[in-house]
Amino acid sequence: MLDKTRANILWIRDQFDGQNSYYLCKGMDFSLERSVIELISRVMNALALTPDDCTMFGSSKGGTAALYFGLKYGFRNVVASVPQFRIGTFVKESMPGAARLMMGEVTDEKVHILDSVLPDVVRAGAYRDANVYLISSPQDEQYTRHVEPFLGLFQGYTNFNFIYNDSPLIASHGKVTLRNLPTMMGLLNLLVDGITPRIGVVSNGQEQPERDTSAIDTYLSSTSQMRGDTFPAPVVSTPVPHQELPGNAVRFVGSAPGAVRVSMWENGKYLGSPQVLPDGSWSWAPEKTWARGKHVIRLFAVNADKFHSARTEVVFTALDPAFVPTPSLPAAPVVTAPVAHQQVGATVGFMGYAQGAAQVSFRENGTPLGMAPVRPDGSWSWEAGWAWPEGPHNVEYVAVDVAGNESPRSLLAFTVVNTYAVPANASYVEPRY
Repeated sequence: MLDKTRANILWIRDQFDGQNSYYLCKGMDFSLERSVIELISRVMNALALTPDDCTMFGSSKGGTAALYFGLKYGFRNVVASVPQFRIGTFVKESMPGAARLMMGEVTDEKVHILDSVLPDVVRAGAYRDANVYLISSPQDEQYTRHVEPFLGLFQGYTNFNFIYNDSPLIASHGKVTLRNLPTMMGLLNLLVDGITPRIGVVSNGQEQPERDTSAIDTYLSSTSQMRGDTFPAPVVSTPVPHQELPGNAVRFVGSAPGAVRVSMWENGKYLGSPQVLPDGSWSWAPEKTWARGKHVIRLFAVNADKFHSARTEVVFTALDPAFVPTPSLPAAPVVTAPVAHQQVGATVGFMGYAQGAAQVSFRENGTPLGMAPVRPDGSWSWEAGWAWPEGPHNVEYVAVDVAGNESPRSLLAFTVVNTYAVPANASYVEPRY
């Protein structure tokens, strides 16, 4: 989220000897705090900056550190979301590993000392002209003990701003933290641009999840592209759920009856839109190597009226690319019926054999017609399921192996002629020439 912020970003990870320390101390030795502020100072000096040019920015224990370092060492701007003021009590009750690292032996006296470090810094008010933006929420289970009792300490600060996120749609510290990110980013970008807004105390959120939504629901359903009740979501037969595949050998195969194409997405990014053949089958093999790791692909079917089906999700894991030798193309399929240039009726049945292939697909004038699976003995048969229009036809056919390699394309020419039934009681008249 900070990638496009016009600022130099220094991330400091709160990880010391495998535990969190609130950037403060180890065994009550606060030299750890000194090392953190020295790091910040060295980076500032390297960039020719002063504390007036900097913003302390953090959430949860990062928010606690942003307030502590910002107000103790005189940084101009502080943006802190859902901090904990009573550090000792919080780590003793909720982070035992951090408590042992910070205190060594956990005692009431040490808890009291750590509980006082942030309130004492705020109370001292050495930098009361700092621009402080504190964000919290009554839905945060830590609010009543770790934030609300200490808000009065900011009286006398010239630009203290409290944003009270009163949203019934969030119900935990972690969710409040995520919900506050857009506000924090907005404030940070304003501060980077030299704009220091005066907000005072403002309450946001206050959504009404129980209000009647029938009117907007009716409007959305009548205008929505999604028609999940009209035709089914696409089915993915390959890869199977959670399958592990080489990153350069991933091929999607499935069915989507009633659709003309399938739209595929990953993390909100469009991947591709393979066509659906008349028999409902589709397949797609992107020309890329998938990054190693887990991939979640979401897809939906689109019909001829451009309406969408419900979504389908397929999860697979990409492994390191496998060595793929140059494939040998399968042999072109042999068609035994109809024969070339044969005159046939409106219902045409195709058959033949294609050794080593998985399927045979058909096109006419570039339009996909369908596909026929190849049986274990190499034979195949296919019937389009529609009446062919009268006249000449040129059908292109190709064999496809399990890896998606296609054979050379072949062409079959035949002609559909009208056929008439002769009534049973008709008399035969010898033609005269």
